[in-house]
Amino acid sequence: MPTRSRLVRLATDVRARAVFPPFVLSRLIVLLSLVVTRHVMRAGAPHRRLPIQARLGLVSWDASWYRDIAHAGYDGVPKVGLRFFPLFPEVARAASWLPGVSASFGVVLVANACALAAGFLLYELIVREGRGIALARRSVWILYLAPSAFVLVMGYAESLLLLAALLALIALRSRAWWIAAVAGVVAGLTRPVGLLLVVPALFEVYRARRDTDDRRLGAMSAAVLGPVVGTFAYLAWAEHRTHDLFYPFSVQQKSTTRGGWIDPVRAVWRAGHVFGEGDHLSAGIHIVTAALLVVLIVVLWRRWPASFTAYAIAATFVGLSARNLDSLERYSFSTVPFVVAAADLTGGGTRERIVLSALGALLVVGSVLAFSGVLVP
Repeated sequence: MPTRSRLVRLATDVRARAVFPPFVLSRLIVLLSLVVTRHVMRAGAPHRRLPIQARLGLVSWDASWYRDIAHAGYDGVPKVGLRFFPLFPEVARAASWLPGVSASFGVVLVANACALAAGFLLYELIVREGRGIALARRSVWILYLAPSAFVLVMGYAESLLLLAALLALIALRSRAWWIAAVAGVVAGLTRPVGLLLVVPALFEVYRARRDTDDRRLGAMSAAVLGPVVGTFAYLAWAEHRTHDLFYPFSVQQKSTTRGGWIDPVRAVWRAGHVFGEGDHLSAGIHIVTAALLVVLIVVLWRRWPASFTAYAIAATFVGLSARNLDSLERYSFSTVPFVVAAADLTGGGTRERIVLSALGALLVVGSVLAFSGVLVP
């Protein structure tokens, strides 16, 4: 009979073999895509300066905002920079205290470290749900090879949000309410959509209501309120600078970002109209994404816990309720249930190999489009 320590080592080895290969491969894909993008653009127009996205690379797009906040705080960026929540750049600032680590390297370092930890937690979540090692391994591959997974390599806050969301879901399903509360606070301080973790928390608390006692009511309430506390702690701090409690949310509604709230049907219809006119290639991508999200919600509704389905529906509603659907893929990708539903739908064997190969190719395409300035991450 194997000893307990040997069983632990074997389990650890299985997890490592499931996480490290796709983690490393995805980083090679993104970095090589960046190199190729720069090379092709220089060769095609040798006297023209590269687009800023290609020049900045892993700290382009929103990553440059996080880098600047990590370097100089919110005093070092324009007022609209308050739409970027503080925890990720603050962790990156702490990392930049290490010898030889700049703010640029700090945001990339923290993003990739959190992405690696998220892979292990995703594996743990699937195994704890009793869905088997094969599905857990496939989920991790999809997490790292999804077309928008290049943001997990760049200096984006999505890695930290994923890490917090995974920890929250594991804790909620295990009824470790205080851990879920802390993870919720972290999510609320990391991204505006971290507030959506209230939804699965409510479902899991409701599910556990008959099997608990009055002593645990405080912990259960904390699990629900954690994302709210994190979000409003930052909003209260930012209010001293703007005199508007909801400024970090309202500034998102400008035409250059979300563009205001509309119903999801109109948003998708508008994207189709824009794509039909040939104005934006990304509009067509958003339509495909919206259709895929509906399919994945059906998978979740039929095969996964109600809290997962509710979380996915809430994220989809928020993501599609904007005039400008840019970044829809990133917002959806950072919602954990969509990853597990995609892995469940993929299945194993030949179909799995085909899907993962296609995802790797699409990751190349997404990375090239983002670094060339065509696709907004």
